[in-house]
Amino acid sequence: MSENFSPEISSRICNHMNEDHTDAVVLYAKAFGGVTNATAAQMLSIDSDGMDLTAQVNGETVPVRIQFDHILADAEDAHQTLIAMVKQARVQANQQ
Repeated sequence: MSENFSPEISSRICNHMNEDHTDAVVLYAKAFGGVTNATAAQMLSIDSDGMDLTAQVNGETVPVRIQFDHILADAEDAHQTLIAMVKQARVQANQQ
């Protein structure tokens, strides 16, 4: 984990996403993690390269690693990237 993504920053982002944006975390698992039948998901960690999630599929917990399309510079870059990704995931979901 790079110094731009200390365990504290990762934890803060994950807690925020898991508490306030659970629908977005499920969309990440479906759209970018390939777990299209996920019914729930939780963000475990985030670093400059990607994020680790767990997804619930048929009552089982499945690990999911999602790589970002670029190396994140800092927490603000993470914020903007996660917003862009959820917008993209919503567009994909609406096209299906």
